[in-house]
Amino acid sequence: MSVSRGCLCCVKYLMFIFNLIFWLGGCGLFGVGVWLAFTQSEFSSLPLSFPSLSAANLLLVAGGVTMVTGFLGCLGALKEQKCLLMTFFVTLLFLVLIEVALILVLSVYHKELDKKAKDDLREGMRAYLTNEELKKSWDNMQRIFKCCGVSNHTDWHNKTSSGKPPESCCRDNIEDCHHWEEPCYEKAKDWLLANITSVLGFGVCIGIVQILALVFSMLMYCQILRAEKYMD
Repeated sequence: MSVSRGCLCCVKYLMFIFNLIFWLGGCGLFGVGVWLAFTQSEFSSLPLSFPSLSAANLLLVAGGVTMVTGFLGCLGALKEQKCLLMTFFVTLLFLVLIEVALILVLSVYHKELDKKAKDDLREGMRAYLTNEELKKSWDNMQRIFKCCGVSNHTDWHNKTSSGKPPESCCRDNIEDCHHWEEPCYEKAKDWLLANITSVLGFGVCIGIVQILALVFSMLMYCQILRAEKYMD
């Protein structure tokens, strides 16, 4: 009995530590999502498929879910309740499966997703003259990233009152306009990848912690069952 109880205590505190790390990781992901959303606020009226906006929303959701799941795991470990532990295990397993599915979808269908995002942006350009917030977002993006259009300046054909690209596409002199050649979609993707590489490494660490948390939660669940049998 004492050996079984000792094993249970060991697994309990290990699980608590891993879930605390997991919860802190969720706080980190949520914080990065808030930072990314804040830095991209000047483009907030663009379609959500815009790379940095979709990444910000994804990090906010992932961070929030991770924080809740980590808290549930910590509570289950401290209370030694089978119901909480099983709820945590099932929730975390479901979360891991979603993450794996998302990675596979992004890996296999990245070209299709890129095309869909570009089409959404081009469709949104039609409202450039009627939607003041959208107009401001496009102008801000083109000035900040020094780019023009989704793929090139021809995307603006018949989208403005003059039928030409807006002034924000001009390199310097508006009267003698020389358009930026760089596509805005690719520039935004490059900026996102340059700023989120460390987050991807952090995500791998969180994935390892998730697997360990699954193992320890099931070990603790089994230890509680074994301890209850000894008590009976």
